[in-house]
Amino acid sequence: MSVSKTEETEPRATSRTWMGLAVLALPTLLVALDMNVLFLALPRLTAELGADSVEQLWITDAYGFMVAGLVITMGTLGDRIGRRKLLLTGAFAFAIASLASAYAPNPTVLIAARTVLGIAGATVMPSTLALITNMFRDAQDRGKAIAVWATCNFTGAALGPVVGGILLDHFWWGSVFLMALPIMVVVLIAGPLLLPEFRPPQAGKLDLTSVLLSMLAILPVVYGIKTLATGNGTATVSVVAILVGLVFAIVFVRRQLHLDNPLLDLRLFTRRSFALVVLALALAGIVMAGVGLLVTQFLQSVLGYSPLTSALWFAPMGLAVAVGTMVTPAFTKSLKPSVAIAGGLAVSTIGAAVLIVVNSTWGPVPVVIGIAILAVGTGPLFTIGTGLVVGSVPPERAGSAAAMSETANFLGGALGLALLGTIGAAVYQHQMAGAVPDGVPEAAADAARETVAGATSVAASLPADQATELLRQAHSAFTSGLNTAGVVSTVIFALFTVLAAVFFRRAGGEES
Repeated sequence: MSVSKTEETEPRATSRTWMGLAVLALPTLLVALDMNVLFLALPRLTAELGADSVEQLWITDAYGFMVAGLVITMGTLGDRIGRRKLLLTGAFAFAIASLASAYAPNPTVLIAARTVLGIAGATVMPSTLALITNMFRDAQDRGKAIAVWATCNFTGAALGPVVGGILLDHFWWGSVFLMALPIMVVVLIAGPLLLPEFRPPQAGKLDLTSVLLSMLAILPVVYGIKTLATGNGTATVSVVAILVGLVFAIVFVRRQLHLDNPLLDLRLFTRRSFALVVLALALAGIVMAGVGLLVTQFLQSVLGYSPLTSALWFAPMGLAVAVGTMVTPAFTKSLKPSVAIAGGLAVSTIGAAVLIVVNSTWGPVPVVIGIAILAVGTGPLFTIGTGLVVGSVPPERAGSAAAMSETANFLGGALGLALLGTIGAAVYQHQMAGAVPDGVPEAAADAARETVAGATSVAASLPADQATELLRQAHSAFTSGLNTAGVVSTVIFALFTVLAAVFFRRAGGEES
């Protein structure tokens, strides 16, 4: 990760280049926001459109599924047809689909529009990151530009619920989609003026079989993990979906290793620093998503805050990611990149450790401090790690590498919801097994033992003394689940702190 002589002689970015970065930052932030922007809007739009439980699931998940399934394809497609062309095409489709979503007359139209939104969104992340590698040839400038990109990408998802809540306080549910229109109009007007086109002169053909295999590998796995985490479906179906996805993943990998122009260059994983960073990005996604899920539930179900108030208390996690990514370039002036990554992960370890000791009597401040410390420490990993991934390939393959980085983080996020969510649920159910007060009807007791939300619902129909005792036990059990997730997160970050420090020191801090 050191700067070579060639990089030192590269031209510095001009004001026009930085203006181009601003154009790239807008859709990056928007696509990330759209991942979670329906967090607060779903109850209202469900009531107005009359969506049933299955339709609700697809309204929320269609977007993320399409992004996950197609980001690899779109990254490689940009390398083939031109990254600016792909970005502008995606921006146009995103604007039209956002308009259709905002004024959808029924759940079917909304699901279809959200599906198109996901397809368009999949074009943005790899295109923007790959264009940054083309536009910023100087290593120092490129580091700053990737920090801006990472800030928009990783902060946007965390701030989605906050933005959605603010809009819903003043407008109808469709407003969460309409905010895309002015942003994409700016991209469509300014993009051709400020963004260069990049397309390799000898671009290979897109292997459609690999495209199909990548989707058949990723989509069932994401579906299985999400249904396991949320309980929307039977465990058997979820496990079968994951196994099916893994089978197709094996077929996909075998095909890529035998193609001259693979959809995804898996040989990059023979470089140990590359493999370590991609794995670290995935594990960071696991912790961020899993902890985010449990903390938002803690704020609502244990501390009793409304969804909007909970989203506002949760906002420091997103803001801390922004701080961590934006200050990273300044730190790398005096610290080796390997030291910055290891130091950041050590900070995240401290933040995760705070979650081990929080309890429901301390209010929201300790848990918010914990997630903020955890998040700020990930900044160097997200910024420097992403730069290492896209910088490990020739410029003509930057889109494919960018897609690999995005896929690792997205799959990590999906796995985090399942892994830490399941751990939290298991601890809760174990602790509640014998904790329901005597006299509670069996059906109600089963609901209370299942989830803290179920216990809250049951308590509303019980006498005051029973309700108080049930809620005390349920809140304690859920907090224990959060504490246990804190232990797991602390171990993950501590392990990768050591791996980053030891490995990169042996590698001299560089292995591109």
